[in-house]
Amino acid sequence: MPRHARLVVPDVPVHLIQRGHNRNACFFCDDDFQYYLRWMMRFAKESACDIHSYVLMTNHVHLALTPHDIGSLALLMKTLNQRYVAHINRKRNWTGTLWEGRFKSCLIFDQSYFLTCMRYIELNPVRAGMVGHPRDYPWSSYSANAEGIFNPCITPHEIYQSLGSTEADQRSAYRNFLASKDDQITTDNIRRATNGNYALGETISTEELASTLGRRVTPGKRGRPHK
Repeated sequence: MPRHARLVVPDVPVHLIQRGHNRNACFFCDDDFQYYLRWMMRFAKESACDIHSYVLMTNHVHLALTPHDIGSLALLMKTLNQRYVAHINRKRNWTGTLWEGRFKSCLIFDQSYFLTCMRYIELNPVRAGMVGHPRDYPWSSYSANAEGIFNPCITPHEIYQSLGSTEADQRSAYRNFLASKDDQITTDNIRRATNGNYALGETISTEELASTLGRRVTPGKRGRPHK
């Protein structure tokens, strides 16, 4: 079955996940995390992408970003993945692939989904039982978005900035949002849309996009269709 073309709309945020091959580790020491972030920052600028949120887990990566051109997302991930795989293969005397094929992604049209996606990304180490608080995990954007620690990788999105009239107010509101009860249905929708390369957001936006692309951009209902 042919795979769908990736959904990319300039200036619309994207959530993506890139997993290690067979879900094996892809980061092995602090130097590896630092190397990935350094080149992510450089290639994001060169490919016209803004990074809003990220977490580097030991065997996968989550990013929330906005590509500003139709080819920005693919260019960023191609150059970043190639550079990082060469780094690991050189260090460990390996050959071949490190990543599990194509990265998975979804478009995010809706404000609530975007903020929930940021929360989903930055709380990943807590859900995995690696730390008790997201600030204790050094390889995420939590400290920048929630605590104001300078991070040259991060460009705040206007949805995040709408949380308050000042940067301090935005951080406070975002911390409160992270501390609020997780919406499991919304989180499940994000996971499903990302794995299926669909879109999340208002019906009118996704309907217009489906009409333009000539394909479904939201998941179908589970189970067999009614006769």
